[in-house]
Amino acid sequence: MKEFLTKYRLTIIFCIIGAIGGFLYWRFVGCASGTCPITSHWYTMGAYGILMGGLVGEMFRVKPK
Repeated sequence: MKEFLTKYRLTIIFCIIGAIGGFLYWRFVGCASGTCPITSHWYTMGAYGILMGGLVGEMFRVKPK
């Protein structure tokens, strides 16, 4: 477990930042009418933020040669 956390530390940090960013986007921008499939609920926007944060974090992860 410790090896996994050290290997994917940056990706996990970006996932957490993405979840917070997704929630804040839902809270302050979001969809007021409730008809938008992604931005109308906090949990779908949070999951989308985790996904985007994970992808960005994976871009910055140092891969062994």
